[in-house]
Amino acid sequence: MTKQQAQQRIEKLKKEVNHHRYLYHVLDKQEISDAALDSLKKELYELEQQFPDLITPDSPTQRVGGKPLDKFKKVKHEVVQWSFNDAFDEDEAREFDARVKRMLKTEKTIDYTAELKIDGLHIVLTYENGILITGATRGDGVYGEDVTNNLKTIESIPLALEKNADVVVEGEVWLGKKKFESLNREQKKKGKPEFANPRNAAAGAVRQLDSKITRERGLDCFIYDISKASFGVPGTQEKELGVLTELGFKVNKKHKHCKDIEEVIHFWKKWKEKHDNEEYWIDGIVVKVNERNLQERLGYTGKAPRYALAFKFPADQTTTVVEDITVQVGRTGALTPVAHLKPVKLAGTTVKRATLHNEDEIKRLGLKIGDTVIIEKAGDIIPDVIKVLTNLRTGKEKAFSFPKKCPICGSAVKRKEGEAATYCSNKNCYAKTKQELIHFVGKNGFDIEGLGRKLVPKLMEAGLVRNPSDFFTLDGKDIAELEGLGEKSAENLTTAIEHTKKIELAKFIAALGLRHIGGETAERIARHIVNEGVYIKRPSDLISYFSKKNKDDVEKIEGVGDKSGESLLSWFNKNRNEKLLSAFDKAGILLETEGLSHILEKLKGLTFVLTGTLSTLSREEATEKLKKMGAHVSSSVSKKTSFVVAGKEPGSKLEAASSLGVKVLNEQEFKDLLK
Repeated sequence: MTKQQAQQRIEKLKKEVNHHRYLYHVLDKQEISDAALDSLKKELYELEQQFPDLITPDSPTQRVGGKPLDKFKKVKHEVVQWSFNDAFDEDEAREFDARVKRMLKTEKTIDYTAELKIDGLHIVLTYENGILITGATRGDGVYGEDVTNNLKTIESIPLALEKNADVVVEGEVWLGKKKFESLNREQKKKGKPEFANPRNAAAGAVRQLDSKITRERGLDCFIYDISKASFGVPGTQEKELGVLTELGFKVNKKHKHCKDIEEVIHFWKKWKEKHDNEEYWIDGIVVKVNERNLQERLGYTGKAPRYALAFKFPADQTTTVVEDITVQVGRTGALTPVAHLKPVKLAGTTVKRATLHNEDEIKRLGLKIGDTVIIEKAGDIIPDVIKVLTNLRTGKEKAFSFPKKCPICGSAVKRKEGEAATYCSNKNCYAKTKQELIHFVGKNGFDIEGLGRKLVPKLMEAGLVRNPSDFFTLDGKDIAELEGLGEKSAENLTTAIEHTKKIELAKFIAALGLRHIGGETAERIARHIVNEGVYIKRPSDLISYFSKKNKDDVEKIEGVGDKSGESLLSWFNKNRNEKLLSAFDKAGILLETEGLSHILEKLKGLTFVLTGTLSTLSREEATEKLKKMGAHVSSSVSKKTSFVVAGKEPGSKLEAASSLGVKVLNEQEFKDLLK
């Protein structure tokens, strides 16, 4: 066979194998046997081995990569990944519907799309010219881990789309219940620990450095959202699911278009009763406002879309015994009581601890050590104690007294008026400092690879680290002398530290661990600073900025309230923190603000309508740019429309603009306007 003949045969084989993948995973059909399909794959593989320069990334033979990776790379998502707000009962679902109507300023009925909420691992897939380029985990919503090789092993994820397009989609990787049981039987045979639930097993499989191990797990995947595309995304969520199917993705067919919130509740009730019958785990339904233009009008809060809701099934509950109560000290100095439980299975996981939140919660429950209690898991990792079964008391139970002194350093504890939390009064408390340092180098802070809960205490005990700035002056020789480490580990760690010296302003603020200020609020603070036109490059520049602000100034920042505003001003006006920021300056920490600044709102008050396909911008990118400049983007043309932007193959909106006398911009005119 000549090379040209081989190329023609390879192309036909690839097309045929992909056709049967689409039939099986997308349409639930099978035209040929598994053995016949395997034969086609074998022929394709042998031809590619004979002519290796004809192998392409979208070939079905490339579903298992080469040698195992040393580590996963970080990848920045093109579109921020959001989490959903939760509802657990019908009243909360109806309140969501009422809130949507209030925000849209309408009394009309809102229609929704209800989809099953698969309990798996969230992933993001990026395709260029129809070819899978990157597959990533959700991570912190901005950065995820590049697990492309592993996701390629999942047959239901297409390596090449049915359409030559650039698109970013989101979905859920899951492990079937039968495969999960089989996997745990193998683990038990090998004397290895069993997986707690299919979700953990799926997540562990996706994060294997060797993609061959991932393939052995037999994972599956549903795709449910287009977050970015080079083509016009349909006007409703229901139609979007249809487009995903046409592109070649496996979409869960058990979704429903609901004319109002009561139909959503009926759908939820139905699946609450029958969700255990499916091969995959379902922990609720996802509810989305069906109309895309309404979704855009509703927008997002700091952490979640306002147009969507995770409508969870009732929380799993069980009973167990509280064997002890201990108190932990967090990075803010807050004392948190924790119930140590007789181990019990809950929602597929063995539970040994439950949070008791604060002193008032223990009093409210009337909880004693030795009590039988009901615990509940409602989406959090650590469950809650919700009720004490006092009728089961034996008389041997012991009352718990909240400590008057810090259990770690022995300092007096204090409780501010109006607050439920109790705090250690010692600003240098070891436990508080340890948690601050762990937070500083962790995922929500500098995210220094190799530094974590085990190493930070070692560095503290060796006297190498006392405050966050000390991490940047660590000497490799000193690190190498610590137990369990060596020269190679020390070299890797100092290299990792050096790579983090340039950090985004928002991440830096979040790393400081201020009370009442998490990652989302830190992002808003950073954006506000840059939008004021203030130049921030060094950590100490923040002192100069906040020294000129008062309470009213900081509370003008979106997402900053009384407590977080007070925390901001208090922290940046303390002398010891000024010294800390100066130490960061000396260590060479540089703050990056690229991408934070909003363009001046020079299009404020204008309404734009987009139609057709733009060659240099996706619909989402154009919409985002217009919104940043203060414009309103509508899905329909009216007399109030200021401009219609027309790309290639414009639709009826162009005719509407002409009949109403609305000015039409071509792509170049639109780009000039954006400048």
